[in-house]
Amino acid sequence: MSAIKPNETAKSWHHHGREPQVLLFLSGAEGEAGELVNARVAGFPLALSLVAPDAPIDPAEISAAAAAVVQVSADDNASVARFKALASATPIPLIAAAYDPSLALVRALIRAGAHDVVPLPLDIGELEASLAPIRNRLAERTASAVASQSRLVSVIKSDGGIGATSVLTQIATRFAANEAKHGREACLIDLDVQFGDAAFQLGLAPRLTLSDLVDAGARVDGELLRATTTPHPSGLKIVAAPRDMMPLEALTNEQALSIVELAMREFGTVFVDFPTNWTNWSLSLLARSDLTLMVTEMSISSLHRARRQLDLIASQDLSGLDVRVIVNRFEKGMFKSLQPSDVAEVLGRDIAFTVSNDHATMSAAIDRGVPIEEIKRKSALSRDFSLIDAGVAAALGLDR
Repeated sequence: MSAIKPNETAKSWHHHGREPQVLLFLSGAEGEAGELVNARVAGFPLALSLVAPDAPIDPAEISAAAAAVVQVSADDNASVARFKALASATPIPLIAAAYDPSLALVRALIRAGAHDVVPLPLDIGELEASLAPIRNRLAERTASAVASQSRLVSVIKSDGGIGATSVLTQIATRFAANEAKHGREACLIDLDVQFGDAAFQLGLAPRLTLSDLVDAGARVDGELLRATTTPHPSGLKIVAAPRDMMPLEALTNEQALSIVELAMREFGTVFVDFPTNWTNWSLSLLARSDLTLMVTEMSISSLHRARRQLDLIASQDLSGLDVRVIVNRFEKGMFKSLQPSDVAEVLGRDIAFTVSNDHATMSAAIDRGVPIEEIKRKSALSRDFSLIDAGVAAALGLDR
């Protein structure tokens, strides 16, 4: 088994980009402006640039900012012209700052495109009030963008020992690699808190696990979540199962939903590996899922256990879930005793995907912690996982 050590520190950026700043373009830092250097106001970090009131400002310099505060001198036509030119060249909200601004100047700057006009020297309270609407609009846009990008894929299994985690890790690594080509991320959370070994099957040696997030309680945020994940070379981020077995009920509904939804905001698409035994939080997460993959085997006992779980889902008013059945260790000759019609009769739905029965190739991939194609590029398994990846992406409405 190869082991890949995780990075010692977490990335400071999020999937949607670096945290936007508020840029201050002032001719001096007198008064409270000096206190604002490297501070945060309305939730934004501030960055100060000392420039003359009429010195040109390149619109590209503020293109990634949340807003910019630009000093204007009322008695300097070049200074006023600079503000007007900048306002016409960028969609970034601009706040004009001036000493004792007259009503006429305020009106002229607002007509030129100023979001607001604040007096100099800068006052923290004034700046906070001016930036608050910008913060709220940015938060609304971010929430809307995240909602359109976030996806949850739940993976449940008919019973233990059918290779469901192996199937999931192969799907998730392939999915993450393809998502990375489009600038998107994917995460796998191993919620099998008693027997989970997704990280182990990927050859990873996690420094932190799910239990660290549970212990952190309300302190869990995006930065801590990223610090807890273990990266795989495919680009997949894994939240590993606890090192020590923990009771299923030790994870509450609120904790499970909070961790998963935070991961969705951070990474976009999140795969969750469920334990074999059902819990209240299992049902809560299923209800939140965009897609559910049910992994089973082509045997009477496994299919009947799968049917019992599908019946449970239906009994909880979750019959509208998008559930796709994956048959693992599939062999074409299996249909000698079981016909496709038998499967549909038992499960009440058709098989969506099959995974070929190739024990040697799958075992080698698990032993080395790598995707199937690194073991045997042209294989039935590789083809099957490519089809599943494409099917999952299509079901989630992702542009590939």
